[in-house]
Amino acid sequence: MGRSRFLIPAVALVVMAASCSTSPGQSSDQSAATGLTSDIPVLGTEDDCVEGGDCSPAGDSVPSDRSPSTTEAPPPTSATAPLQDPADARRELFAGYPVGFTEEGYPYLGDPDATVSLIEFSDYQCPFCARHFQQTEPTLFERYGNGADVNFIYRDLPLVSLHAAAPAASAAALCVSEQGAALFWAMHHAIFDTQSQWAALPDPVPFLAGLAADIGADVDAYNLCMAAGRTRTIVDQSVAEAQQLGFSATPTFQLVNNETGEIYVLSGALPAETFITWLEAVVAGEGPPVEEQQAADQTDSSRLPFWATPEGLAPDPDRPGRTIAGDPFKGDPDAPLVVVEFGDFQCPACRAHALDTQPVLDTAFVDAGDVLWVFKNLPLSIHPQAPAAAAAAECAADQGSFWEMHHLLYETVDRWAVDPPDPQLIGLAEELGLDTGRFATCLGGRDSLEHVLDDLYDAQGIAESTPSFVIIYGGTGQLLRGSLPPDQFVAALDSVLEEARPAG
Repeated sequence: MGRSRFLIPAVALVVMAASCSTSPGQSSDQSAATGLTSDIPVLGTEDDCVEGGDCSPAGDSVPSDRSPSTTEAPPPTSATAPLQDPADARRELFAGYPVGFTEEGYPYLGDPDATVSLIEFSDYQCPFCARHFQQTEPTLFERYGNGADVNFIYRDLPLVSLHAAAPAASAAALCVSEQGAALFWAMHHAIFDTQSQWAALPDPVPFLAGLAADIGADVDAYNLCMAAGRTRTIVDQSVAEAQQLGFSATPTFQLVNNETGEIYVLSGALPAETFITWLEAVVAGEGPPVEEQQAADQTDSSRLPFWATPEGLAPDPDRPGRTIAGDPFKGDPDAPLVVVEFGDFQCPACRAHALDTQPVLDTAFVDAGDVLWVFKNLPLSIHPQAPAAAAAAECAADQGSFWEMHHLLYETVDRWAVDPPDPQLIGLAEELGLDTGRFATCLGGRDSLEHVLDDLYDAQGIAESTPSFVIIYGGTGQLLRGSLPPDQFVAALDSVLEEARPAG
């Protein structure tokens, strides 16, 4: 397959801002329908890890023929339908806004008969969902909450592999919802307002019970609901439905035109102005402003993300072995060519690259000063221990041993790809002669995982599967995907170097 040059796209940020994600996201046929994805040319597809064959960037605007009444949700049951009369639910108020439950049992705020519904799939532990709650949602509620144009519907999508406490928070909010829509929204606000407190607890359930009491819920009824576990089932159903829709990042939003049945999708903690622009267009019966937004972003499309700029790639004097952007690197920082690898430590294709191809590339290019090699994490949700392994590599990097741990993780994947992986990962740190106490503290904390999350966000709109390689020079780049045999990878880099040396 031939090569072609691309500018690492900023245009994807139109509909895909910072978000929590367990996979790169949604299928390429949906992406083509809108023209909002990067459409990155690919060099090589020999072997790579994908999630269910669907690893395209999440978050593009996707017109759909699926009407709100036929969205892939189960019919109301005793477990999902509201426990109050719908007419009573419509008369409830929260902070001056009408609230209630949809026919399917999902909590809403605003006019139940609004022209457009903004359906949020969210995770109470996701920092970007909290950003939306804090910075964007108040503006939208104030503008639309008491009007007839837009209502707001909340759906649960806890990303368990990243946010272990999130399902408990979702279950707690739904248990409170059994006592009324107004109490649900009060609990919803309380959970997001205290995210930094309960998310760090080994067991958040007692804290969440305290929140239920604080907002005036019947604590005995709440505790009985939590003990029964029925809302956990509802959460699981919501996650399954979101996955059927191709959603794997939070927050993700559906804009549903309730008159035509058209559905559009936005992903990430986008500014209120972006939501307003799209909502106004859909309320007016128009499609979202795709062409206008694309044109506005053309001036931004030549800008590389910070981690791929000379400033971001410069060595960090305070953290040896890391770039200013925080990524581990090896090679000459002044090399004419930069390769940024997105990898998953539990991915067989990544393992093949690391053990068979990378040593050849190191000798031919990295050690020779021709290539600066940078690593970024892209753990896929089909590999349940991959996030822990990525965090372990980050913890080893804090002790100056990233590449040693990187290699050892790939060599020993059968040892640590177990549940739980932490004891085995600590054993690897001991083999490398690291300070195991410091390593274990790091592995059990949030800082290392937060860096992994940062890498996941950086991959959105660029890397679709693992391993993926972004080859950067002269302010542009190329994407090479998959684990190529050494001779093919060498030939590819030799060819690019011919262009990169004059450009450098």
